[in-house]
Amino acid sequence: MEQTEKPKASAEKGLLEKIKLCLSKKPLPSPTERKKFDHDFAISTSFHGVHNIVHNQSKIRKLIWSVIVLGSVSLVVWQIYSRLVNYFTWPTTTSIEVQYVEKIEFPAVTFCNLNRFRTEAAAKFGVIFFLWNIVYKVVHLQEIRSNYSGFKDATDFLESHQNFSITEFVKKNGFYLNNRTLLECNFFGKPCGPQDFAHVFTEYGNCFTFNHGENIQAKEKVSVSGRGLSLLFNVNQGEFTDDPALGFVDAGIIFVIHSPKKVPQIDGLGLSSPVGMHARVTIRQVKTVHQEHPWGECNPNIKLQNFSTYSTSGCLKECKAQHIQEQCGCVPYLLPGNGIECDLQKFYNCVSPTLDLIELKGLCTMGTHNSSCPVSCEETEYPATISYSTFPSQNALKYLSKKLNQSQEYIRENLVNIEINYSDLNYKITQQQKAVSVSELLADVGGQLGLFCGASMITIIEIIEYIFTNFYWICILFLLKIPKMTQGAPPPGHHLEKRNHIEEC
Repeated sequence: MEQTEKPKASAEKGLLEKIKLCLSKKPLPSPTERKKFDHDFAISTSFHGVHNIVHNQSKIRKLIWSVIVLGSVSLVVWQIYSRLVNYFTWPTTTSIEVQYVEKIEFPAVTFCNLNRFRTEAAAKFGVIFFLWNIVYKVVHLQEIRSNYSGFKDATDFLESHQNFSITEFVKKNGFYLNNRTLLECNFFGKPCGPQDFAHVFTEYGNCFTFNHGENIQAKEKVSVSGRGLSLLFNVNQGEFTDDPALGFVDAGIIFVIHSPKKVPQIDGLGLSSPVGMHARVTIRQVKTVHQEHPWGECNPNIKLQNFSTYSTSGCLKECKAQHIQEQCGCVPYLLPGNGIECDLQKFYNCVSPTLDLIELKGLCTMGTHNSSCPVSCEETEYPATISYSTFPSQNALKYLSKKLNQSQEYIRENLVNIEINYSDLNYKITQQQKAVSVSELLADVGGQLGLFCGASMITIIEIIEYIFTNFYWICILFLLKIPKMTQGAPPPGHHLEKRNHIEEC
């Protein structure tokens, strides 16, 4: 150990000797030369006010100019400090701009029946509503009610149907879209049908999205306001039902308007149209742009595995699915992933406790930049205004009753008419912007320097050169002259001996 330290010490000593040798070749200027250097700098620098201190012969004027220069320097330091403090608080501004266009993209619209299951299947599987309550917790994190009247039947069902597939059951026994449930479809004067809708699973079971990202219509753009999508649904209450004990007491269609690139989020954003009503919906397109951290809360580097476009709702679903797959070894219904679907037994014994753990420990959070799912950097929303009128009128009721070969009472209790249009051919951009950019900060600092001191970048370089030169001379003084002075001085003991010798004489 000591042997390795000795070469290292000798190498450092050799480097120091080389530095000393290099500095020794540069002669140290005399005090007169150093004073002349300071005087030349004072009279030639572009820093305003300094040459007035040097040139003036009057001491009073020197004092006045010294106070002015020091005061200006103090003010500019305070101003620059306040500008830097303001910049590092990362301030932002929000601009709102309305863009008028000739054509605008039509959004995607997802429709669901408020009555989710076929009556025949619900009667056959009497506990399906309680089992669905377990599944519903995946989205809403609701407590599973053990005081349900059919709780014992449900536990028996879980034990006897361990391989029961929720996805297959919903797909076969949920609401479907065909020519009997979608009576009319018109998109800007062109007929459309069930083939133009994409199937998607939501908390309302089978739902269907028009103008999905993979549909042809998504590539088309609207060129006329006041016209759009017109649909006539038959909810068929006699064939589809739901459990009022779980809060499903309405009859009609629930729908959500969203970007074609995003998954539908019906909870909290869904609009409903009851039976016997004509819902007229007018929409506008609103784009929101958020700044990334530290100015905003978005993170542009986050990519989702199962969705092409980032969204907070999609991120939360992936986060839940990841934790559940790690704990239970399966992916639950309604959540994305390529794993094995969780059966009902795992839903009850593993998925539900894992969801409680996620909520308790805050494993899947949203909002801020350091949360699991920060806000998206850019999102498109479609705020809607909806109005209702009774559908159909007396004359239309007779006409539809004859056309569909159904009673007038059936028409009133099952038909829903929905019309979705753009109010104007424009969209609003709400953009979060940096209040102060780097170039603006430099311009502000430069303006303060110029205002109070008449300084510029050249002035700063002059000052740096002056400081560096003086620092260089100080280094020469301490590294060369002081060691020589200590070596040349006679030791104290020698002086003492000489003094004693004189006293003896």
